[in-house]
Amino acid sequence: MIRAFKSLILLVTLVAAIPVALAQQALVDAKVSGTVGERPDGLVAMVEETSDPAIQALIQSVNTQRLSEYQKIATDTDAPLAAVQARAGRQIIQNLPKGQYFMDAAGRWRKK
Repeated sequence: MIRAFKSLILLVTLVAAIPVALAQQALVDAKVSGTVGERPDGLVAMVEETSDPAIQALIQSVNTQRLSEYQKIATDTDAPLAAVQARAGRQIIQNLPKGQYFMDAAGRWRKK
């Protein structure tokens, strides 16, 4: 009985992780294609304007998840949200693979 319960928990966890994994792959694909880039505030945005609702939904989803995590960190550390976002943005851009886009401090898109 306990073994069956553990198997069920594992299955539910794996099924719940599938949308997150698909979203992560979609983000990687969008960044590699140059459609989406990283901003200095730790969020993502469109590099090339597109009316593709899937890309717009992806950006919204990623930014909502990131903002939620940044807010949690800010609350846990008593740091301003903007400071947490700026630090995350620096780290993300620093680790960005060559060929992907990031927004510089002046708001221009640059290819790493």
